[in-house]
Amino acid sequence: MTDGSLQATLNELHQRYRGLSTGRVADYIPELARSDPSWFGIAVATVDGQVWAVGDHDRPFTIQSICKPFSYGMALEDHGREEVLRRVGVEPTGDAFNSHIKLEAATKRPHNPMVNAGAIAVASLIAGQDPTQRLNRVLAAFSRYVGREVLVDMPVFLSERTSGHRNRAIAHLMRHFGMLDERVDEALDLYFQQCSVRVTARDLALMGATLANGGVHPHTGQRALDPRYLRDVLTVMFTCGLYDSAGQWAYEVGLPAKSGISGGLLAVVPGQLGIGIYSPPLDERGSTVRGLRVCADLSRQLGLHVFDAWMARRAAQPPASSSACSATSSSS
Repeated sequence: MTDGSLQATLNELHQRYRGLSTGRVADYIPELARSDPSWFGIAVATVDGQVWAVGDHDRPFTIQSICKPFSYGMALEDHGREEVLRRVGVEPTGDAFNSHIKLEAATKRPHNPMVNAGAIAVASLIAGQDPTQRLNRVLAAFSRYVGREVLVDMPVFLSERTSGHRNRAIAHLMRHFGMLDERVDEALDLYFQQCSVRVTARDLALMGATLANGGVHPHTGQRALDPRYLRDVLTVMFTCGLYDSAGQWAYEVGLPAKSGISGGLLAVVPGQLGIGIYSPPLDERGSTVRGLRVCADLSRQLGLHVFDAWMARRAAQPPASSSACSATSSSS
């Protein structure tokens, strides 16, 4: 697809879905309830740094749960795979993002880092001497993914902190089972702060492109993620990033992705590009309605599903010779 045709595709998708009126803006965090349901932006960034965008692609909003894969990557870098797995699993739950009952029966750890319980546990693993240093490390890491300095939206943070009773219940349940230490309030504050980082759809596309580019930002050349943990992050995005609709997403769209209740959606096409979408109206599972439709159409029209790409590579390869097959059989 040429540059012009990709821009035309984004323009057409924006026009197709801008009038879609289904879904509701999240209202259980008071600051998010102020969002205009007509806001709608789409951006695509490639691993070589090209960016295409349409609509409200530069309108700031808070990243919310889209922060989870990136803080998970930080925890892996700080502690390694074995220690993080001891505290947070990698199994899909099939339940909503804010489920307070899904701790594994034997270990009492959260099932995965994409649900709130797992993300709070991950926040508690971010290294630092004090809360300020831990927050600064998170902001610096997120800035490397975006390619510019990012900041916390303080009104949203305070709104989440004041209204986050369910997350407090989740955290104290994990404290009861030993999955959090005594710094429960510090872990919660860091979780609320990272959810309140301000980004745009264009930023999300570049964050996705950074993951697609092996953890290196396409514009700055800065490494944002240790390549040892890139597969871990993309895998949990693929299997758990859309919560209780992750299976349907994998079947229809087939890309690592993460949604957030502010209306953001990030998707990654490994080795190729990142997709960022912003549209506040959500479906009943907490994902942007327009964003889901756009990603499904892009995946289908451009053949982005991971297994579409695999089958295309297979089709381009010459068939294995019979002698090679015979040699393999005889050596077995």
